[in-house]
Parts: sequence; C-alpha cells; structure tokens
Amino acid sequence: MPLRKDLHEDNRLSWNQATKAHNSHKGDQAKFLREGGSTLFPEEIELLGDLANCSLLHLQCNSGQDTLSLAQLGAVVTGVDISDEAISVAQTLSIASGIPATFYRPDVFDWLQEAADRGDRFDRVFSSYGAVCWLSNLTLWANGIAAVLNPSGRFVLVDFHPVALAFDENLQYAFSYFSDEPLTVEDGISDYVAASKTELVPWGYEPGIENFRNSHRSHEFAWGLGQVVTALLQAGLTLHALYEYPYSNGCKLFEQMREGPGRRLFPPQGVPNLPLMYGIV
Repeated sequence: MPLRKDLHEDNRLSWNQATKAHNSHKGDQAKFLREGGSTLFPEEIELLGDLANCSLLHLQCNSGQDTLSLAQLGAVVTGVDISDEAISVAQTLSIASGIPATFYRPDVFDWLQEAADRGDRFDRVFSSYGAVCWLSNLTLWANGIAAVLNPSGRFVLVDFHPVALAFDENLQYAFSYFSDEPLTVEDGISDYVAASKTELVPWGYEPGIENFRNSHRSHEFAWGLGQVVTALLQAGLTLHALYEYPYSNGCKLFEQMREGPGRRLFPPQGVPNLPLMYGIV
C-alpha cells in the first residue's frame, strides 16, 4: 500500500478532536504522575526491560502519559505523535508533573526519516495500543525504526490483535482481516475513554465531555500479524519474542467484557477466548 499522507491528515484532525474528549475524563493527570502514578501495564514493562539511562523513542505517543511513565523508570524519553492536541497536552503534562521529556508533532514517517538523516539513535523504540492500524505503509515504518535503533537496541510493540479488530463492539465479524483498502469511518475516532472509564483512568474517571461525536472522518489500515512481523524482519530486525494475550489492557473493545485483575478485560461470558493483544520484541 502506498504512503497515504492525505489520509494521515484526516486522521490528524480526527485525533485532535477525540483527544480533547479523552483528556476531559482524566482529571489531574499531572498530580497522578507527580505522586508516582504510572499508566503502564506489566506487559510493556516486561518486554522493554531495564530502562535505566536508556534513550527511548515513543512513536505515536498520544498525550504522553505512557511516555512520562517510562521516564519515571529511568529512560530519557522522546515522544512523537501526529496530533497537535496530543502533543500540546504532553508538553503541558511534562512541565506540570516535573518529569522531563521531549515531544514532537510531525507525521511519524516524516520524523523517522528526519531523525535517521540527523543520525539520531535510540536504545529502545516503543509503540503501543492502537498504533499499527494508523500506518499506511508498514515497509517504510519498519525501515524507519531500524534506521534509528542502536545495533544493540530493542524495538517493542504491544498492540491490539488484528483478529480482535475484525469484530465490531457486539463481537460480530464485521471487518476484513485482509484488506488492500483503508477503512473509512465517517464519524471518526470515538471517545473510547468514556467507554472504558476507570479501566483507562484508574486514578478517578470524570464525566467530562459527554455524547462526543467527531466531525472529522478517520481511516484505518488492516494489517495482519504476519504482515507486521514480516515488515520488521525485512527491515533487518531480529525477532526475539512474539506473544499473544487473551485479554485487552484497559480498553473495552466489546460490550459486556469481563473485568479481570490488573484492569485486564476478557471477552463476555460464554464467548470462546481469542487473542485480543500481541507483543513483539
């Protein structure tokens, strides 16, 4: 699939609106972080390994909550996201929480190329939770990661499983697992924080913006797990681990999901288990 900058621009506008709604539910995030709170889950911490004094690049970092949580583990962090609103929130959070971080707002493809040209290198490159579906070209993405990763470095991806993303909120098979065409959603990115509530905001969910409806459409790209792994291998990376998980962390992908320990959400009662997340090192 070609690089679709035109669709990325639609997504930027859609994310700008959605991000305002998402953060309206999250209260005093700076206080939560200042007091040692973390938005990370055990899976990404385990896969990333010891971060003390590591330079870490967080791609598609959203509003920076995870980025700043990674900094609290000892990493020197750089976050990149396409959303103006998300990066503005991230920069404000960094200052208000007293946690140092550097944030940039370009298209991730542009930033990776510019960073490689500058000779920037990182000990860890990280991306998570709803990241891959916004990439219009996996080959350029994987090559960009390989170009900025130190030879002894580590790339970690934790994301929702493409099998799970083929179902709608009612667990009905609704979307093609394999598709050469992007999926356009006319009402754009939803307020998934309002759907998940305290699972995503454990320090205290607030009603915030209610009945949110996005006026900017969005476009998602259906990449199978094999396509993701192959792109990374063809970029010269070595596969160290590939995990699949029968739960989703914090995010209510379907109606009537069952809550488990640690804010893990499982399919509804009576539904056979299926992979809801995967992790790659």
